[in-house]
Amino acid sequence: MHKPPPTMGPVQTPLAFIARRWTPSPRTLRRAALSAVVMSVLIIVTGGAVRLTGSGLGCDTWPKCTEDSLIVTPEQGYRGLIEFGNRMLTYVLSAAVGWAIVAARSVKPRRRGLSRLAWAQFWIVMSNAVIGGITVWMGLNPWTVAGHFLAANSLLTVAVVTWHRAGEGDTVPKPRVPRPVRKLSFAIVLASGLLIVLGTTVTGAGKHAGDSSDVPRMPWDWTNAAHVHAIAAWVVCALALAMWLVLRVVDAPDDTRARARDLLVVLVGQGALGYLQYFTGVPEALVAAHMLGSSLMWIAVLRLALSLRERPTATAEIPAQADPELATA
Repeated sequence: MHKPPPTMGPVQTPLAFIARRWTPSPRTLRRAALSAVVMSVLIIVTGGAVRLTGSGLGCDTWPKCTEDSLIVTPEQGYRGLIEFGNRMLTYVLSAAVGWAIVAARSVKPRRRGLSRLAWAQFWIVMSNAVIGGITVWMGLNPWTVAGHFLAANSLLTVAVVTWHRAGEGDTVPKPRVPRPVRKLSFAIVLASGLLIVLGTTVTGAGKHAGDSSDVPRMPWDWTNAAHVHAIAAWVVCALALAMWLVLRVVDAPDDTRARARDLLVVLVGQGALGYLQYFTGVPEALVAAHMLGSSLMWIAVLRLALSLRERPTATAEIPAQADPELATA
């Protein structure tokens, strides 16, 4: 007795369903990845705006805004609107990351490494949302605030790498500069990462606690932390200048030298902002601009490091043409 043929095919996930019916162009893929980078920067800047306006506890709890309401209430005032607005912006960020995931999954042939990078962004967003909630529960403890900021920078890191990888192939990376130059780039990445971490010690001990109430601060003088932060900034500037000079000596590709120049420009602007805010009493507008500059600096550092190697796009071999004389023989 014969079994009846199956009436249903294999069940597909929504991503697989879309991938079978849509193939993004390289330009669309890059735009999708770039949207996640832009939103990562925006969420960092708006998160800073929450703190700088004293709106960190504008919503009393998490995931609700108050004990009795999911959304902001008139009693919360403008600070509640700012905090709740930043929470809602997380959904826009999630949409941008979702677009990057769909585009990465739909590329033909399938690029599993690129998909993993896109999915990593999703998990970082979800994890950082929880860290943000814990920060509210703990009354803006400066250590959790710093962790929240560093997690946002982790998202920015993965988003920039995804954006860069979207424009490459999946072949083995090939160096474009000598090994000592790549080691210098690694030193710049480490020093810049340390610079960002030290920046959290300045804000964690500084004047902008994130709320109008009595919020605990990190247990050291913020001016001393600012001095250490400035020393690290000068180290990064020295390394970046050395990289710019070395790349000219080794006749590095034009785009790599442009990345080194861009980093120097950002560092000069960021340094000027840092000193200006320090000597003017750390006004909120300059602190916000400095936070934006921090994100732009980190993007420039990563793009410089990634430009030191290349992954050429694999091209399909052209079939050999038959010899006309042999064909007629």
